[in-house]
Amino acid sequence: MSETILVTGHGAWVEITLNRPDRLNSFNDNMHRALRAALESARDGGARAVLLTGAGRGFCAGQDLGDRDPAKMTGAPDLSRTLHEFYNPLIRLIRSLDFPVICAVNGVAAGAGANLALACDIVLAAESARFIQSFAKVGLVPDAGGSWNLTRLLGEARAKALALTGQPLTAREAADWGLVWRAVPDATLMTEARALAESLANGPTLGLALTKRAIQAAATNTLDAQLELEAEFQKTCGASPDYAEGVRAFLEKRAPRFAGGRP
Repeated sequence: MSETILVTGHGAWVEITLNRPDRLNSFNDNMHRALRAALESARDGGARAVLLTGAGRGFCAGQDLGDRDPAKMTGAPDLSRTLHEFYNPLIRLIRSLDFPVICAVNGVAAGAGANLALACDIVLAAESARFIQSFAKVGLVPDAGGSWNLTRLLGEARAKALALTGQPLTAREAADWGLVWRAVPDATLMTEARALAESLANGPTLGLALTKRAIQAAATNTLDAQLELEAEFQKTCGASPDYAEGVRAFLEKRAPRFAGGRP
């Protein structure tokens, strides 16, 4: 049996591929564990960026419902256990990583698969991709951070409409609405995503990590609290070798050579 997660190293960054294409890369327990282990290994191994994508014609169809079929169980499944054990730690991990996580959505992203993509820092979507909050079709509520991300990114009206109807959203609509960064031609998706990962991995990674933290904090901070946080982070960045190198490169009119680092 093939591995449920494929990991390819590219020097300073790592490409992680969801690899259950016969099931549209839907999650079973083994894939949950393997994805979290791959992200933790990238973190602990000093990766400066991660690119997440899917194998085959889809990105991720969410949870494999065959593993949560009430007809095959003696009692009702405890779906909160799946969230507490798998999805919630995964979303928290992605948000906490001190480097950019890029997602290349190569096809359908449904249910928790769509919300996994939205948890990443930068999302590129193939023009053929679709984002579907499919929970309502099986009597569930959006999870894996979906109710939080949809509301924060789109506002209550659009979040409710997508969640209550399960209507697919095209990649172009998702980009126009601000749900993802860009929709790109299918043929160039991975080329553009890999180039972006390479660029970010070679960037001033201390500053990028603190930028990620600052933007995430802005959702709940007051203006005064955010201004203080910016001052704190700017002090840290200003004392870093990357800032000194960036200034030198600017004055010398050359490309910077950032050593990188983490908070």
